Formats: sequence, C-alpha cells, structure tokens
Amino acid sequence: MTLDLQIIPFAIISIIMIGSSIMVVKSKEVVHSAFHCVIAMMSAAGFYVLLSAQFVAVVQILVYVGAIGVMILFAVMLTTRNEEVE
Repeated sequence: MTLDLQIIPFAIISIIMIGSSIMVVKSKEVVHSAFHCVIAMMSAAGFYVLLSAQFVAVVQILVYVGAIGVMILFAVMLTTRNEEVE
C-alpha cells in the first residue's frame, strides 16, 4: 500500500482549517475571531495550491484575506469605547 504524498499536506491543512473555523465561532473577541477567519481563508488557499490552481489561491489571498483585514479594522473601530474624561 503506497501513501500518496499529497495526503500529508492535505491532512495538515485540513486540521488547521477545521481548528481555526471552530475558533471563529468560539472566540469571544471580535478581533481574535477575524484573525482565525484569516487563517481559515489561508488554509483554503492552501487547498487550491494542492489542486494546482495557483491563480485561484492568489486571488483567494488577495480578495478574501484583504476583506477580512478591512473587517478587523471596522470591528476594532466599532467596538472600542471612548471614555469621556470629566
């Protein structure tokens, strides 16, 4: 029985993606949840690389990870509290 060499990276990326996806839901901090979402999107790009679709992987990183970055920015802006100094 031969072990295909793509199974090992697939298993590693799968574990990372499942773990980060669970942490997106379980995180109480908005910023932590967004960072875990970035990791999940990078894992999806890793799947595209394994499928020999490098262009789609680059687009995945640029578009979706960029969008998550903007989401982090707005989440930080919306969740910070201004304490009025008296």
